[in-house]
Amino acid sequence: MRTAFQSAQSTVILLVILSINTERMMVSLYTMTTASPGRVDHLDAALIELLAAEPRVGVLEASRRLRVARGTVQARLERLQERGVITGYGPEVDPAALGYEVTAFVTLEIRQAGGHDPVAERLAAIPEVLEVHTITGAGDLLCRVVARSNADLQRVIDAIVSAEGVTRSATLISLATQVPYRVLPLVRAAATSTRGRDRAGAR
Repeated sequence: MRTAFQSAQSTVILLVILSINTERMMVSLYTMTTASPGRVDHLDAALIELLAAEPRVGVLEASRRLRVARGTVQARLERLQERGVITGYGPEVDPAALGYEVTAFVTLEIRQAGGHDPVAERLAAIPEVLEVHTITGAGDLLCRVVARSNADLQRVIDAIVSAEGVTRSATLISLATQVPYRVLPLVRAAATSTRGRDRAGAR
């Protein structure tokens, strides 16, 4: 017969084993559902790439494709949104398909007294102005604009230079897009860098 001491000892051993297994499971779950702030790992990268290719894919289907739990995908999505890595799920629109076949970059010099923000607000009211950046070097602002034709581009430039605060402009017309705007290679590189740092830290 087992003594009370042996039974108690067995119970303690069982509880220790259960505690260790539970801790391992929690660590595994934490690893699957989180990533270090400011970093992305291979699962984040795979999820972002899937959403970029198929924006309408649901959480359940994404979990099936990536072979992880639905809760893991949901947790990763929420974390990526909170960190500002994923900023939206809107469709990508090609201006050329809308009839705006000319793309140009306009450098602006502005009066320093009023600052950049008031001028940027006025430029934002022009639909053909797609982006405005504060820059260094020659000029103060760089705008990416579109137009229906070269003649129409003159109309857009006239609207830009008529904005209060703009003193001078210089325009460069894009002849062809050699490398379109993309972020997926950057995401893959960031995930690879994270994996390399994790392996180095594990040594």
